[in-house]
Amino acid sequence: MKIIINVGRQLGSGGRVIAKLLADEFGCQFYDREILNLAAKESGFSEKFFEQNDEHKGFLRSLFNIRLPYIGGNDIHDNRFSQESLFQFQSDAIRRAAEAGSCVFVGRCADYVLRDMENVFNIFITAPLEYRIRQVRERHGCDEAAARKIITGQEKDRATYYNFYTGKRWGDSASYDLCVDASILGQEETAKWIAEFIRRSKGEK
Repeated sequence: MKIIINVGRQLGSGGRVIAKLLADEFGCQFYDREILNLAAKESGFSEKFFEQNDEHKGFLRSLFNIRLPYIGGNDIHDNRFSQESLFQFQSDAIRRAAEAGSCVFVGRCADYVLRDMENVFNIFITAPLEYRIRQVRERHGCDEAAARKIITGQEKDRATYYNFYTGKRWGDSASYDLCVDASILGQEETAKWIAEFIRRSKGEK
């Protein structure tokens, strides 16, 4: 049976690692930044535009009037290069990947994009700020102040992006099937616990 797992995450919580562990556990295709490459290939646009727009709302305000070629005979958003067009292409790539087989998606509003599909599990990974600061410091080799700034800036972008396109609130427990503090059990054990939750939800033992 096909399964779709969407993982939202606070920066530094270990959400990406946990998502990859879940993909391995269930034999799913794993999509994080990989979805940007798919969207670029399917749309015919440069991947750099998707990278610049990745979970970030606002960078294209000065580029709204760049003209695009017609694609498949469709005039998308009045045929203008817009951030909404990029979101649509990315959403289409997410849907096609999900229709093709079992997947784990990290972020990018996949829970909203795939809201009408069956056998979908929406998970949010969180952790205390101090834990996340330690993780970001280790990853970037920076001091505490810089790590805190990275977290604040990127999470603001993620929340603005998610809230704008979904009409929901990023990180609100009402938007997910399960919210987990990964600092309690650690990344590997958290992934195992989530996998058990999913199996039980599906009626498996």
